Amino acid sequence: MSDRPYNVLFLCTGNSARSIMAEAILNREGRGKFRGYSAGSQPKGQVHPHTLDLLRRMNFDVGDYRSKSWTEFSGPDAPSLDFVFTVCDSAAAESCPVWPGQPMTAHWGIPDPAAATGTEAEIRLAFAEAFRMLSNRISIFVSLPLSSLDNLSLQKRLDAIGRRTGDSDPASAA
Repeated sequence: MSDRPYNVLFLCTGNSARSIMAEAILNREGRGKFRGYSAGSQPKGQVHPHTLDLLRRMNFDVGDYRSKSWTEFSGPDAPSLDFVFTVCDSAAAESCPVWPGQPMTAHWGIPDPAAATGTEAEIRLAFAEAFRMLSNRISIFVSLPLSSLDNLSLQKRLDAIGRRTGDSDPASAA
């Protein structure tokens, strides 16, 4: 891998909540070292309003986020990807495009806040929980000593991050 920032694509089916949050978190947490992107296999066409509201409340600039297809990242003009993470179980089960450059992949499944039901407070809590889990995983990821890990060790670490339950102790997966 080169001196340029590592390019990371977060995939979900609808690209309206989890993958958008992950993109935002990585671009803030990994500024300079990582560049986050997001896409969906069947994009909703718009970012979920609760996603945008949560990101705004956490002082993210939401002006550039949009729901888009993963095909934007498989063509000749797409950024060269170093990592591709699925954040929903249905996207992980789908046949993904062949990513140029053979990026490292892992599944980091997070419950879908867009599927949450209940009161407005319960739905907002589901979005906050998804954000918290993604934030914990991404904090671990950006702290990995990427240049000193061989591919097998790195793959094991990426997979371990995705198997985290509860995400209460970021140090336990590092």
